[in-house]
Amino acid sequence: MSTTLIAIPSEQPGGLFASVGQHFGHCELFTLVEVKNGEVAGVTTLPNMPHEHGGCMAPVNYLAQNGVNALIAGGMGMRPLMGFSQVGIEVFLGEVGQPVSRAVEEFLAGSLRRFSPEFTCGGHDCGS
Repeated sequence: MSTTLIAIPSEQPGGLFASVGQHFGHCELFTLVEVKNGEVAGVTTLPNMPHEHGGCMAPVNYLAQNGVNALIAGGMGMRPLMGFSQVGIEVFLGEVGQPVSRAVEEFLAGSLRRFSPEFTCGGHDCGS
């Protein structure tokens, strides 16, 4: 049985109908979607931890400690992207503002692009 736990930075209150947040490190919470054998098996939320300047690795490690192995994000810097790679979390590019449910459907269909260095932003004024 194949299980994946996907984290999606989300706007309040989280869940499948929430919007995908703009930047993983600054979201208020993550919607966690458990996928078993290609189908959604559960949805919960996980509050984000405070994001302080230079502390980009803290949320990376936090998600890894909570069993996440995939992330759909609209924006992030190079440092956390490399951190996710180091902890074994695959990162995919999601469309900011779309419903979390749509991002998950795209993930399940295999249509999301892997988040690569050209999608990263510098500093804390990242647009997406």
